[in-house]
Amino acid sequence: MADFNFELVSPERLLLSERVSEVVIPATEGEMTVMANHAPTMTTVKPGVVTVKAADGKVSRYVVFGGFADILPTGCTLLAESAVPVEEVDRTLIEKRIEAAKNELEGIAHGDEQRTRAETFLTELTQLNGILVAF
Repeated sequence: MADFNFELVSPERLLLSERVSEVVIPATEGEMTVMANHAPTMTTVKPGVVTVKAADGKVSRYVVFGGFADILPTGCTLLAESAVPVEEVDRTLIEKRIEAAKNELEGIAHGDEQRTRAETFLTELTQLNGILVAF
């Protein structure tokens, strides 16, 4: 199987930079699997879990809280708003983010486009919280 370069970057640090065989990204329009020679694509990323299969077969997972991915045939760079390895996830952090999203939602008028985005973000965080129970 062909390998490609993958980088996962957050504002705080470079979390991963290595040769991988496949990456599953929680793209806004649905999960997407990236492999070598993928068509050039740029996509936004919603809160979720990124699954990385290294060239040696080792699988690692990272929780991301939005961002975007730049995909080329030779590699993929995911610029996350925030990201941490699944093992380091603090459930209280996610619950605080959910509470903050609820509070933000209360202050936005009905029918406002910003409200729709906030509702979507809250739903995504709630789903992520449920997914992490499995890890």
